[in-house]
Amino acid sequence: MSQRRTAVVTGGGSGIGRAIAHRLASDGFAVAILDLNGEAAERVADEIRQKGDEAVAFGDVDVSDRAKVNAAVDKVRSSLGPVLVLVNNAGLTASDPFMKIGDDLWDRVVAVNLNGTFYCTQAVLPDMIEAKWGRIVNISSSSTHSGQPYMTHYVAAKSAVVGLTKSLALEFGPKGITVNTIPPGFVDTPMLRGSEEKGLLGGSVDEHAKRTPVRRAGRPEDIAAACAFLVSDEAGYITGQIIGVNGGRNT
Repeated sequence: MSQRRTAVVTGGGSGIGRAIAHRLASDGFAVAILDLNGEAAERVADEIRQKGDEAVAFGDVDVSDRAKVNAAVDKVRSSLGPVLVLVNNAGLTASDPFMKIGDDLWDRVVAVNLNGTFYCTQAVLPDMIEAKWGRIVNISSSSTHSGQPYMTHYVAAKSAVVGLTKSLALEFGPKGITVNTIPPGFVDTPMLRGSEEKGLLGGSVDEHAKRTPVRRAGRPEDIAAACAFLVSDEAGYITGQIIGVNGGRNT
């Protein structure tokens, strides 16, 4: 990297987002962590700074609120400079019988998972266009490959993120900007453990890990490693792609 670049990671206060923020900071990016939970975001930023890397945190950032997204991105620019890397990681999962999904719940799941990606991307693209260089990685979901019962709202929103990724890649490739998506598969995060506790996995995490071809659950660091490559200079010929990180559960 010829000069320091600024990366924004949404939902960076825990799980996959936290791992991505740590990895990008260790790779030399100045990282801005945006999260609804300000304490969690600041805690991750402190962890990064304690290692000698550069990070700032902004809390109360609901990605489904365009005004809050724009305000947060403006603060990032003031603190760290133009945003040249965006990882749209913030998400909201849900598990509900299809016939019991009301309009409010449907709209909320779509607002966070799809609209949030839309708002954040629009907010940072001017910086990338001006620099003639940019990297966007959208964290989708392996459930888009095969569907998932009781998660139609979530799967529909994440599937739309995949389509958004492909279209953005075609439109902005000529401007030096790549756009890819990583659909994680069965990654051991607080969200996954919460689903396990609620009995939503159809078995324990360990049982599922034994049925995974590589015989383990994914780690947040696995997703972070793929993300680190996709935002690198070396990945400049990769765009519009679905890079599955799932231990062989989906091929």
